Amino acid sequence: MKAKSLEKKSCSPARIIITFVLIAICILWTIPTLGIFITSFRTADATNSTGWWKAFADFKSFTLDNYNQVLFGQRYSVGSATGTKAVRGATMASAFLSSVTVTIPSVIIPIFIAAAAAYGFAWLSFKGRKILFAIIIALLVVPLQISLIPILRDYQKVGLNGSYLGIWLAHCGFGLPLATYMMYNYISSLPRSILESAFIDGASHFTTFVRLILPLSVPAIASFAIFQFIWVWNDMLVSLVFLSGAGQKLQVVTVRLMNMAGTRGTDWHLLTAGAFVSMVLPLAVFLGLQKFFVRGLLAGSVKG
Repeated sequence: MKAKSLEKKSCSPARIIITFVLIAICILWTIPTLGIFITSFRTADATNSTGWWKAFADFKSFTLDNYNQVLFGQRYSVGSATGTKAVRGATMASAFLSSVTVTIPSVIIPIFIAAAAAYGFAWLSFKGRKILFAIIIALLVVPLQISLIPILRDYQKVGLNGSYLGIWLAHCGFGLPLATYMMYNYISSLPRSILESAFIDGASHFTTFVRLILPLSVPAIASFAIFQFIWVWNDMLVSLVFLSGAGQKLQVVTVRLMNMAGTRGTDWHLLTAGAFVSMVLPLAVFLGLQKFFVRGLLAGSVKG
């Protein structure tokens, strides 16, 4: 009887309608992405003359030259005293490496600082702990935009504007409140008996943190790493403000795409190729860490 009731419930009209609605939403969400993906492999003439849904009628319009131009620079003919010569324009490859250089330290540094802070708030007793934790959490509601100009003025005084160190410090500062909150939720839900056993064996707080807390906190670390990596990788505002003094050599992927849109607004075949180049690494990071994602997000939501 229970099996029959479960089967009826799973085949109820409401569940079927919800399933079809979700499938329709997924399809509608995927269609524009599919169009961009197909356009990234089409020639300029084909892109300007027909829609992407007609691309398969002419397979000759497909090419890999878009990605070649985006990654290694578009060739231009420039006149000189000795004649004309071919030069390459700005490339996405250098911007890709710049984004990697900005993103990886901006993810790793907040994780270790926030994990240590969360351990202290969860398991150490000191005066003003609750007030200090409340102040850190309150920083989550502070708008990012109001802090950019004051920080930029300070950076200009100490010579950090237009440097990787400056943008690392900015991203770490903006990411620490969320990281501390997520790590605290997870670390505070760990069984206290584990820590007591470590202390009985003579382990110090540092040993307990390094050998027990960090390995056990992998789901929370992976969840924050996904959030922080995608946020920093897709960020344009912070990079535009703090790396503007370095010129083109330190431009990240988002700023390079913005410049491509400004100078090549009609070259959709190049813009779509650049968009997919910028998507490769964040997608790989998410797929690699997604098995920890839900566990990390639900950490501390259920106790007992």
